[in-house]
Amino acid sequence: MAEWYVAVILGIVEGLTEFLPVSSTGHLIIAGHLLDFTGPKAETFDIVIQLGAILAVVQLYWSKFTGLLRHDPAHAFSGMRGIKLLILTSIPASLLGLAAHSAIKTYLFGPQTVAWALGVGAILIFLVEQLPKRNKVTGLDAITPTLALGIGFFQCLALWPGFSRSAATIMGGMILGAERKTAAEYSFIAAVPIMFAATGYDFLKNMHLFSVDDLLFLSIGFGVSFVSAWLAVKSFIFLLGRMTLRPFAIYRLVLAGLVLLYLGS
Repeated sequence: MAEWYVAVILGIVEGLTEFLPVSSTGHLIIAGHLLDFTGPKAETFDIVIQLGAILAVVQLYWSKFTGLLRHDPAHAFSGMRGIKLLILTSIPASLLGLAAHSAIKTYLFGPQTVAWALGVGAILIFLVEQLPKRNKVTGLDAITPTLALGIGFFQCLALWPGFSRSAATIMGGMILGAERKTAAEYSFIAAVPIMFAATGYDFLKNMHLFSVDDLLFLSIGFGVSFVSAWLAVKSFIFLLGRMTLRPFAIYRLVLAGLVLLYLGS
């Protein structure tokens, strides 16, 4: 495996970008090329550190996840109803991902395709922020099955590496009438089942690539990703009450231009 500092850098990149609307997959692909850490083993390492970021969300929203184990009359997003909402959101991207998994890995995992995804996503963020704010849905308890399924269809955009699952689901929620912060929080929670399924599938398929000697490297990346994601999610939710998504769109456009300029050939 690579040196320990590569695990630290990639762990920070993953943790900071997984739940922000800037695409963690895109950043990891770019960072991997810059660090000369690519190939099947690197891709599987990225899966391990994604699990660290996922667990950070589970810890932050622990009461929401444990609330899914029992029905709470005071909260609509609980028990079997909450589980059904998450299933509805997960279905479209899960089915499309299974069908297109090989093609995505073959044709879309490169700096140039990531740059275009970053740019297209940025333009869509600007457009969504220009739409009249309907804001009919405020709070997780107000999310309906129709809204959950609609967000699920928007989540399919995230299968294009660089687009960002967070951006796709937050924008989808806003377009369908959810308040920005509500769309973001549901995006974080809805990410957990589909990401556990996707990363678990990839890791089990490729775990033979690692040996006992790689455990320290994997542990460093996992731990750094967990801490970075925890801080990023807390900060993002705090900022969403005070800003729009436009700064993230600007960042995406700048990054897309730099990638095309330096890594696009």
